Amino acid sequence: MKNIRNFSIIAHIDHGKSTLSDRLIQTTNLVSARDFKNQILDNMDIERERGITIKSQTVCLPYKAKDGRLYSLNLIDTPGHVDFSYEVSRALASCEGALLLVDASQGVEAQTIANLYMAVDHNLEIIPIINKIDLPSAEIDMVREQIEEDLGLDPETAILCSAKEGIGISDILEAVVNHLPAPTGDPDAPLAALIFDSHYDPYRGTIIHVRVVQGTLKVGDEILLMYNNAKYQVEELGIFQIHRVPKPEISAGMVGYVIAGIKTVSDTKCGDTITLRKNPCEKPLPGFKESQPVVFSSIYPVSTDDYPELAEAIEKLKLNDASLVFQKDSSAALGFGFRCGFLGLLHLEIIQERLEREYDLSLIITAPSVEYELVMNDGTTVMIDNPALYPDPTKISRSREPFIKASIIIPDRYMGPVMNLALERRGINTDYQYFSSHRMEMIFELPLAEVVYDFYDKLKSITQGYGSFDYEMLDYRDSSLVRVDILVNGERVDALSQLVHRDKAVERAKFATEKLREEIPRQMFKIAIQGAIGGQIIARKTITPFRKDVTAKCYGGDISRKRKLLEKQKKGKKRMKMVGEVEIPQSAFLAVLKSKD
Repeated sequence: MKNIRNFSIIAHIDHGKSTLSDRLIQTTNLVSARDFKNQILDNMDIERERGITIKSQTVCLPYKAKDGRLYSLNLIDTPGHVDFSYEVSRALASCEGALLLVDASQGVEAQTIANLYMAVDHNLEIIPIINKIDLPSAEIDMVREQIEEDLGLDPETAILCSAKEGIGISDILEAVVNHLPAPTGDPDAPLAALIFDSHYDPYRGTIIHVRVVQGTLKVGDEILLMYNNAKYQVEELGIFQIHRVPKPEISAGMVGYVIAGIKTVSDTKCGDTITLRKNPCEKPLPGFKESQPVVFSSIYPVSTDDYPELAEAIEKLKLNDASLVFQKDSSAALGFGFRCGFLGLLHLEIIQERLEREYDLSLIITAPSVEYELVMNDGTTVMIDNPALYPDPTKISRSREPFIKASIIIPDRYMGPVMNLALERRGINTDYQYFSSHRMEMIFELPLAEVVYDFYDKLKSITQGYGSFDYEMLDYRDSSLVRVDILVNGERVDALSQLVHRDKAVERAKFATEKLREEIPRQMFKIAIQGAIGGQIIARKTITPFRKDVTAKCYGGDISRKRKLLEKQKKGKKRMKMVGEVEIPQSAFLAVLKSKD
């Protein structure tokens, strides 16, 4: 156990985690030059294109140190985005140390600080690393200052490296061996192993990623998953070295995988504890919680004939992504689909992109909403995430919506625009502090519903890309909620209904009616597009009809002749409007769901 080191790499998005992982793998000769490819731990095309890690990976690096001993370095990779912060916390719970990566040109950003706090909560030993020192814009002295002032770490221990150029990689490996503690644990104690991730293999079923904290696990052992009390028999176990390497047993301090014939990923909860059925440990490992979706949206196929393919595709995606929650849904305008729950907006985007790419589907996604808490007149509490399920407002005593604590780090010259943006979104500025003479952190309490709409895009544009954003859930607070319905030709279009704060209702309704007027083709009769709260119309746009000039044949004569013809035409238009149906094109739904820019 003295020769094992378990560590993670944490950083803000795009500070070079995946590139550093690549160099560590190359330096330890785990992969031949012929088999190597960039972002080797990122399996999905989307990860490669966007340069983000969505699904964390684990790899065991064999490293011969300068002291002549052979070490096993378990690198537990983590996703970088705030949506997956629970997975990051479980990965950190599996480690004894972390490499905190800071970009030499960007400096310390919001998620750098959030991840540092998370690592400190898990009592990890932290090695600061300044990456991208080869860039012309690198400001190493400024970053050292930020590491000391913002993070409270010793800037002298920071290792300078360029993951892209391979500079300083051997120093990092030596620091991992010399500065990070070896794992502790008794191999003879009752088994306690932490599940920090899992993925689905079409041939072997669910493959569980575990860190053995106490005890020893052997092939053939009967295991117990403590959260759902499920029992399985171990078929294979081993360690990750890019590919799975089977071992007869894994013991305390080791990181590896377990295959036990588990059919679905959702049976293995991230953060759960594995123990032996015959000799269980006293209590589960601490920190487990169910991952809760925070953003909800409905997914419909553009063509209703594609519904069976969509159903199959979502079932297959669920095998690989336990945090995806879905149930059947239907809409009068869009047909059959699924109501899905996501960890955040990035998660929603990734699921949509994977469904469209991997399964060749054309989809319509309804406006993302959050879960609201409604207290009814009879004292019962109802949780709703779908505008279609919103009850009669007269039966609601009060409504509550989720709030988040947002941390925004910006150069101080953008303080005014960021303050305006947050106040527009009903934010409360609770605190701000200067990290240095030009950089500051602003803390806001914001309604989650205002953030899921287009907050992050707006923040990036008003700060010219320099603003960084991180958030955590706070609580539910009283709010004045209304359901805005969109009526086309007097008919409610259920797929366009939105739950919004009363102050924002008119603005949202005007935006939606304006977009629909641009997208819906003209008819032979007048079409009214209205936004309504219950029976009250709050916005209206009219699509003018095509007109035939019925008075063209009247030359001179009494005005009553023209009026008679116009009245006749008016009656015909009225009758046509009563029986005429308005086809709403798919582009209209998409236009309404886009932000205002």
